Amino acid sequence: MNTKLFCIATVFVAIFSYGTLAIAQDHHDGHEHDHDAVSDDHDSPSESHDTHDHGHDDEYTFGKPGDSKKPARVVAVAMRELDDGTMAFTPKNLTVNQGEQIRFLLRNAGVLEHEFVLATEEENLEHAKEMEKNPDMEHDDPNARRLGPGETGEILWHFTKSGTYDFSCLIPGHRGLGMTGSVVVK
Repeated sequence: MNTKLFCIATVFVAIFSYGTLAIAQDHHDGHEHDHDAVSDDHDSPSESHDTHDHGHDDEYTFGKPGDSKKPARVVAVAMRELDDGTMAFTPKNLTVNQGEQIRFLLRNAGVLEHEFVLATEEENLEHAKEMEKNPDMEHDDPNARRLGPGETGEILWHFTKSGTYDFSCLIPGHRGLGMTGSVVVK
């Protein structure tokens, strides 16, 4: 195991130990998950799609990819289905300061595949239309990760512009079932 992967796995174990207990108490689904799996790759044979035509260092309308050499506040985000048939991100809303860098530690605590796509609400709604046409579309963007059940991943994001931004699961039907949230940058 390389050093970077070991460090990431260690951080996930520490951060998600508490979150896993809370999730287990809130949602008994009878499925076991590999809580230590780390996946930043898109190993699926599905089509890869870059919706922004940006290089990974370019600035987007809602900020830019983070710099791993600079400090970042860690925010753990769980993605899952709920007993009432809805789906959710926990936490659903986040407030950050303009100029702040956030390391989103993502964990799919559900039994279905989910994704986390950070963008403006308008961009996510437009992208959702594209996803309806191609539901197996994979993302090769620094602001998006798709994770299978039990998988973990991360997004490092530098919020350079104030405003309210959206994060959603754009797998067809998931956003409509509640898998959306907001980041307010002040």
